[in-house]
Amino acid sequence: MPVILYVLFILCVVPVVLAGVENYYRVRQFERFDNHNPRQQKARLEGVGARVSAAQANAWEALMIFSATCFIAYAGGADLNALGLAALLFLGCRIAHALCYIADLAGLRSLAFGGAMLCSFYIVFQAAATA
Repeated sequence: MPVILYVLFILCVVPVVLAGVENYYRVRQFERFDNHNPRQQKARLEGVGARVSAAQANAWEALMIFSATCFIAYAGGADLNALGLAALLFLGCRIAHALCYIADLAGLRSLAFGGAMLCSFYIVFQAAATA
């Protein structure tokens, strides 16, 4: 199976892992997880917990972009095996993005975001060149 599809699966798991980390910070800040009003509690997170929450939201957004990228590559008839390195670079950039978000390294976070987007554009351009 092409690496790009494994990367897609891993990217599906990243926001779920970040949700677990966010829940840790909810319990740490509020001493419990409010399962009756989770979104209101999430909105009141501060510091690292708030950054984890934002990283999770951004991970969902990146998943949509990469999903569309994979679909375009597949539908365009691109050699998915040849796109493995670009997919792994995308994954690395997205993991770096989440870690930089949590660590409050805004400049590096922006670089990681840009790197991931460049990987996505590369994959789409490869698909366009194939079609």
